[in-house]
Amino acid sequence: MDIQIKRGILEVCVLAAIKEEDSYGYKIIKDIKPYVDISESTLYPILRRLESMDLLSVKNVEHNGRLRKYYHITSSGLNRLAEFKKEWEELQSIYNFINNAGKQNDKE
Repeated sequence: MDIQIKRGILEVCVLAAIKEEDSYGYKIIKDIKPYVDISESTLYPILRRLESMDLLSVKNVEHNGRLRKYYHITSSGLNRLAEFKKEWEELQSIYNFINNAGKQNDKE
């Protein structure tokens, strides 16, 4: 898969993972892993990028005597998720065209 497409999809996956409740890195990986293979070395740059784009915010919470970063989706992040759903409909339409292009010519 094209690296830019995958990067954009991973960003949206991270936003979706924290849509319902704030979460931290390890849990985000655990929640996404059944759908997309993602590692810590991939996740943390994505989290920093999303934070710099104001699509999520970060707060430090003490957990077992250590600080843990919790990530929260912002209203801009929610808007990005909605935009992605619309974009996906267009991509699905393009996929259907590509997938059926040869079949259409066979019928003629």
